[in-house]
This record gives sequence, C-alpha cells and structure tokens, in this order.
Amino acid sequence: MSSEAREWVWEHSTGKGAARLVLLSIADRVADEQCVSWASLSSLATRTNASISTVREAIDRLVHAGELEELDDLTGPQRSTVYRLPLAAQALAARAENEGGSEQVSDAAPTLRLAALRRCGIRPREVPESPTRVRKPAVPETGRSRRKPAPRRTGNRHRDVPETGTQNRSEPDLNRRYSSGGAAVTSAAEWQVDPATHTWARQQGHLDRLGEQGLQAADTKWRAHRAGLKPRTAEAWAADWRSWIAREHAPSRPNLYAVPGKSPVAPGGMTRAEAHTAALRAALDEPTGTEG
Repeated sequence: MSSEAREWVWEHSTGKGAARLVLLSIADRVADEQCVSWASLSSLATRTNASISTVREAIDRLVHAGELEELDDLTGPQRSTVYRLPLAAQALAARAENEGGSEQVSDAAPTLRLAALRRCGIRPREVPESPTRVRKPAVPETGRSRRKPAPRRTGNRHRDVPETGTQNRSEPDLNRRYSSGGAAVTSAAEWQVDPATHTWARQQGHLDRLGEQGLQAADTKWRAHRAGLKPRTAEAWAADWRSWIAREHAPSRPNLYAVPGKSPVAPGGMTRAEAHTAALRAALDEPTGTEG
C-alpha cells in the first residue's frame, strides 16, 4: 500500500519542495489502505536532508492543506508521531468501492481500524488527550508557522560590571585612553614620565649625567620629535623615551638631536659638519709619542 500512497502524492499532492519530500517520506511507511504511518522529526529530517525546523514547517503546511493529519491519540514505535494521509485514504477507499460495484462512494476517509494498526506497532496512547483529536493548526498566508519569538534581552546582563567607566579602580588615571582593543593609548605630547621611568633614569645615572635641566631639555626635544607620530600605549612611549635619554649627550658635549625646525649650528658659529672636521684635524695633530 505504500506504493499506492506514494503514487497519490506524486499525482495529486499540491505540496512543493520540502513539503512534498516530507509527505513522500511519510507515505513510504504506509502499511495498508488506511494510509496511516509513523515517523519522528529527526528521521524525516535525515531522509529529506532538511533541518528540523524545515520539516516542522512543512508538516504545518501539509496539515493546513488537508493532505496530512497528525493523530495525537495514537503513538508509533519509540513514541514516534502517527500521521494519516486522509485524501489518499479516501481515494483508495473510493477505488475499492468502484471495483466492488458499489453505487455510492463516500467522501470521507474510512474509520480507523486499530486492530490492524497494532500489527504495525501503532497503538493508542496510555492517557489520550482526546479520543478524536486531530491537529489542524492555522497557518499564516506566508506559509511560515507562527512561533513565539524569543524575548529580547534588555538591560545590563552583568550586574557586577559597570556599563561605563573603569572596572579596575586601582589603575592610575595617568596615561589612560582606550582604543577599540582595550589598550591604553595616548600621544607623545600627552604622555607623562611615570615614577618607574623617572626611577630608571636616576638608577642608570642619566639624571646625574644630564642634570635636572638637561633631562628636561632632552624630554622637550623628544616630545618635539615624536609630536607627529601616531598614539601608542604608555609602555611603548616609556620604552622609546628611555632609549632617547640613553643616547642623549650631556649639555657640555655637541648635541646630535636638535629640536626640529632649529638650525643645527654648533657653538662658535660652525656648522655641525665643520665642528666634526675640526675635531678630526685636532686629533690628527695631537702627538702620539712616536714622532722620532
């Protein structure tokens, strides 16, 4: 009988796409002329290669079209859902009556014979919800089943975390600006020498070598040279500032890092190149002790 049920689906069903495949899968398990079958959503999804939601939506369309009934008072093997193809059952019954010579043909599907269904593993539920209940939900015109959407979450999900502001209140307010990645960034002009960097300059002897005024002058020149660079993290500026201070000469020596925009003129009116040339000549003129 499954072949006759499938033939009815192929020739008379109005279902399309996934709905037709689902109806064919259900008809494939029809055992007799009652056109009753059983299937689970997972098995239908596997056989039709569709998702569970697509199968459920296809069943709702078929039920709304009257080509499928979901018999809630019956249960199949492994508590699967029991279905009936009422129009196919009606067509098979009409064919049998015509072949038997009957003059009257019923327009309704024949009454179910539970004894025949038991042989297929279909039996009544232990506590049926209703003896004659058949699920026929209303389906919107768009064809999609109406389901209550999940409520949107509002408010602050984490009560212990403030919506705005600093989470760690022990962090210093100095050098604090946050990028999209969460790291503190600032420009060279806004960056300030932190206590750890100032301690480093004192421990490394740069404060004694340059002096307070020389260290301040080196800091000013460093900020002038770094003014056009992109913002960096405070740690990056501190490392760059330390490298600059380590290479900075004392005020009594020629300064190799002039402030941008100023003429690199050495004391005495000589340019830097002239000063270097004079120093080289003086070194050549110094006695070595091997003159003779």
